[in-house]
Amino acid sequence: MEDLKIIIAKNLRELRAASELTQSELAERINYSDKAISKWERAESLPDIQVLKQLADIYQVSVDYMLNESHSPAVQSEDAVRIIKKNRFIITLLAVSVVWLIATIAFVLLELITDAELQTWLSYVVAVPVSCIVLLVFNSIWGRHKLNFIIISVLVWSLLLIICLVFNIKNIWLIFVIGIPAQIIIALWSRLKFTKIGTLIHRASKK
Repeated sequence: MEDLKIIIAKNLRELRAASELTQSELAERINYSDKAISKWERAESLPDIQVLKQLADIYQVSVDYMLNESHSPAVQSEDAVRIIKKNRFIITLLAVSVVWLIATIAFVLLELITDAELQTWLSYVVAVPVSCIVLLVFNSIWGRHKLNFIIISVLVWSLLLIICLVFNIKNIWLIFVIGIPAQIIIALWSRLKFTKIGTLIHRASKK
């Protein structure tokens, strides 16, 4: 069992380093504490099979890879990790590009079929929060969750800007006042550490 702990710990360290993730970032993805990650990587304890499968999915390897000391170079390499990350980045950019393509089509069509008084450029302004939503979805799945703070902040302030522009409000600054408590809530939420209930029960049972 001790040998297995050492093997798994070594693989976990190498895979996390190859994925360029910190212990805190990995802990946030799997809803565990960074202390638990540290214990696994120091061979002080073992993750359960469900967590091991979750980690294998994140690192794009099999569970069997985690349990073996020797691996085929083709199974996992830094080049493979780079390709995966590059593809995810390109897919995210493609999704955002589609949003702006739709905004451009809307702008052109509105210019062609409506009078000059309509603010057709608002289609581009609306594209900003929609892009934020797309980025938020992809970043929550693949990216670093700490970036969600920036994305959600831009989303909130861009929505407030759209309200001001669409409704032509006289006292615009009053609308932006709403953004202050909203920003505080976002900041506090981003600092929360979410842990699985099962993990808490498991820890409590050990006490």
